[in-house]
Parts: sequence; C-alpha cells; structure tokens
Amino acid sequence: MRGVMMLCETCYRDVLDEKLVDDRHYVEDHESLFDILCPGCEDINRPLVDDMLGSSE
Repeated sequence: MRGVMMLCETCYRDVLDEKLVDDRHYVEDHESLFDILCPGCEDINRPLVDDMLGSSE
C-alpha cells in the first residue's frame, strides 16, 4: 500500500536530513519516519500511520 503524507516544513526537512526517503520520496523504514514526526504531522496523518503500523482501530 502506498500513501501520501502531509508534512510540515520542519518534519519534511528532518526526513530529508535523515535520508529516510529515496529519490522518489519512497520511505523504506517507516518506523524511523514516525519517530521524527511532530505531534501535528502525526495527527494530520493518523489514518495512514495507523494503517502502516497495522492498527485495528
């Protein structure tokens, strides 16, 4: 499954700085991505985060 995440400027910059995405912005290690998201980005992306983590909510 693929999804599109909305990120604030700070989280986007952190994702690039940590090299969590490839040249197509695909994330291989989503757990590392979730570790750096701010609470606002986590809330905005809650359905996608829950789906990727396998939450049954």
